[in-house]
Amino acid sequence: MTHPSLTHAEMDRLAAEHVMGLLEGEERRTAEQLLASDRTFQDLIENWQERFHELDATTPAAAVGETLWSRIESSLPQAAAASAPGFSGPGPVSILATAWRSLTFWRAAGLTGAFASLVLAIGLGIFASRAARQPVMVAVLMTDANRPAAVVNAYANGSAELVPLGAIQVPPGRALEIWTLWDQARGPVSIGVIDEARTVRLKLENLPRTSPEQLFEISLEPTGGSPTGRPTGPVLMKGTTSTAL
Repeated sequence: MTHPSLTHAEMDRLAAEHVMGLLEGEERRTAEQLLASDRTFQDLIENWQERFHELDATTPAAAVGETLWSRIESSLPQAAAASAPGFSGPGPVSILATAWRSLTFWRAAGLTGAFASLVLAIGLGIFASRAARQPVMVAVLMTDANRPAAVVNAYANGSAELVPLGAIQVPPGRALEIWTLWDQARGPVSIGVIDEARTVRLKLENLPRTSPEQLFEISLEPTGGSPTGRPTGPVLMKGTTSTAL
């Protein structure tokens, strides 16, 4: 069951930082609990692990032994001990020259640069991911009592997800089936069956891209979904898409 106090965007950020090992304290405990019990969070973790695997694969592994470092260090000329006339300590030129010829300096600089590049790449990846997770279409599904019960978010890449806004009672032997309707002649098309209220990715791969005023609804059906390919049980909630603000 998805953590009731976290939005999908917050869970996505939590998953990314958990994979990077950045979480501490309460957030780390929350992530570990979600990883053990929440399928949506597990999917987010796998998604981020795949992204970082692609980043790792861009640079082939190359082990460098201490022998090579020692050979490089011994081949470097000794730093000049020049100093400005009348000044007993090393001058700026001497300090820069020493740093320029120092293997320790270049080791530190190389590690710092590599770390900065990695942080930049991760930051850009997170920023791009968050930008991609901003919906372009939103449908608020309302009950017969005119209460908002769920939200459908449709994204620029053609994917969409259902986000329940609260618990939905599902009797034993029944399931919630999600439908969409964009063409009256085609009729409603099933895009998902769930046995409890949870965030779920909708099956829109083979359907036209979500458009304004497209209907989404959830009906109560037998376990496994409607036997007819059309809603057979009561419609619990419905709503049409509009452009996201």
